[in-house]
Amino acid sequence: MNNTPNILQKFILVTATAFALATISNAALAASAEDLNKDAAQALQILYKSSPVAESLSKKAKAILVFPKIIKAGLVFGGAYGEGVLTKNDKFVSYYNSVTATFGWQAGAESYGYVVFLMSDKAVKYLDDSMGWEIGVGPTVVVVNEGIAKNLSTSTLKNDAYAFIFDQQGLMASLSIEGTKISRIKR
Repeated sequence: MNNTPNILQKFILVTATAFALATISNAALAASAEDLNKDAAQALQILYKSSPVAESLSKKAKAILVFPKIIKAGLVFGGAYGEGVLTKNDKFVSYYNSVTATFGWQAGAESYGYVVFLMSDKAVKYLDDSMGWEIGVGPTVVVVNEGIAKNLSTSTLKNDAYAFIFDQQGLMASLSIEGTKISRIKR
């Protein structure tokens, strides 16, 4: 039995995925800090219009991490990339990237935005002090979906951070921010 076609197929899949991700990540780069600030402000307005709970959380948050556009693509191997901004007291204070690598049954491409409301000083300090924050490690992050949003109020807030995924476009079977690494960048 010859394994050469199987190895060749795997090599082609990996090469095509790497090429697609490199192309997409270059497209996801913000042109400047000013562009990123503008995109983040617009993304927050889009989120607040679709989720009054998010707007309510923003008033209690110690800081808000906004990733206006994440590009995700994959064919068995995949990944996602985007850049965002941290706001404190309605001021843009620092910039971050969001990187995710995935493996498994997946095919397609999509874009989306996500916002993380940092509700505690501990969560903000962790982000400031760490060399990179991997979602799922460190402060507890709750991804808010429609079911959670219905029961979420300022009196039920118990976690360090709440994330909202919004403005999804494209075709991809699954979406999660678990395993995403957020790192500070210079702008």
